[in-house]
Amino acid sequence: MVQTEGHGVGRQRAGWRPDRLREHREAHGLTLEEAGERLRVVAEQARVTVPAANPQTLSMHETGESYPGPPYRRAYCLLYRATEPSLGFRPALPGEETQFEVTPLPEQRNGSHVIAVERALTRISDGDGFDSFGWQQRVMEAWKRRRTGGDPHRPCVVLVGGYAGSGKTEFARFLTQLTGWPLVDKDPLTRPLVELLLTSLGSQPHDRHTEIYRDRVRPAEYAALMQAVYSNVSCQISTVVTAPFIAELTNEEWMQRLINRCSAQGVDVAPIWVRCDVESMHEYISHRGAARDAWKLERWDEYLATIDVALRPVVPHLVVDNRLGSAISLADQARQAIGAMSV
Repeated sequence: MVQTEGHGVGRQRAGWRPDRLREHREAHGLTLEEAGERLRVVAEQARVTVPAANPQTLSMHETGESYPGPPYRRAYCLLYRATEPSLGFRPALPGEETQFEVTPLPEQRNGSHVIAVERALTRISDGDGFDSFGWQQRVMEAWKRRRTGGDPHRPCVVLVGGYAGSGKTEFARFLTQLTGWPLVDKDPLTRPLVELLLTSLGSQPHDRHTEIYRDRVRPAEYAALMQAVYSNVSCQISTVVTAPFIAELTNEEWMQRLINRCSAQGVDVAPIWVRCDVESMHEYISHRGAARDAWKLERWDEYLATIDVALRPVVPHLVVDNRLGSAISLADQARQAIGAMSV
């Protein structure tokens, strides 16, 4: 049996090779103490919280006594500039190690920051009738043109949706950092009013599962969110907006109204669905410790009965494959590379 951070004793992880961590640390010439210090630094820079990062904890990871939780795995990937499969945390997903050519950057030579960004963008694939390669190029050009000025493309509203714990917010932040487009995130935008409204209706402030929330609060919550988005649309400002969008992305009429309203202002719409596996979603939700997730965690099987991991938007869309955290790991490294270029 294996000790898993935050979850007590758990089963052996498929494909886990804890010896790889030690090999990477030794290849970097680091002691356990030095690795812990650097791990805390990269975690802080990436705004990832690692509980202790002391030599004892790192030793338990390297010997297989404890399987690192999501914050530690993200920090290790950043520290060693590696992926989860190469660090032995899990097997690689199909296509995860795919190599590709780097597009030329006219104003400077190609470097590790360009490679990191393009690697991360390869996790976006065609979900149903959407030109994924063209959209990847569009994001890359927006990032590059932040340094040269001007963008030949129409403004764009990017809807980043997915189930709780899928990694949609992290990926939306990554897109915002690349492009400079503003981020509209449902939770911080609407939570204060939602909690007050739920309380006034006799429910709990963190209720996200009763009819009171679904029928009386959620419609107003999403209406407020989209009003913020439409304010940017009316100014022809490209915007990244993130929320679960479960009901919306599967409602053809709702999506078509959005597309028509944006098109009338000369703005495109790019729906993105963040795909994730059930085990990873549970792990992410458990570690973030949000009060609104308490009901899901206490009644996990009941919650799972309400979701469909095979769900996809009903209109042409893009898909980010974040199973086992693969997309977020690459996004972390791309952000680190970008930050290194700005120092």
